[in-house]
Amino acid sequence: MLERIRTKNRTEVTFVLPAGHPAGEASVVGDFNDWRPGAHPFAARPDGTRAASIVLPADERVAFRYLAHGDYWFDDEAADSHDGRNNVLHT
Repeated sequence: MLERIRTKNRTEVTFVLPAGHPAGEASVVGDFNDWRPGAHPFAARPDGTRAASIVLPADERVAFRYLAHGDYWFDDEAADSHDGRNNVLHT
């Protein structure tokens, strides 16, 4: 799931994973962090979900995926689109 707060020049994006899925540590990786695993880890929220937030410039196209423990890559069905390999987000 994606949560967005847009202002004139930027968009704060919060990537959200459901409670318990996947088990173990996970992070969001993409163009915005040079695809570095662990650069934006998910943190637990009071409702049991996990989230990672980043601020991006407005009006950009960003590719991203999620990476969990054990080299498990997975997608976000709430992404704006998919380019055949990655999720795509339009800020």
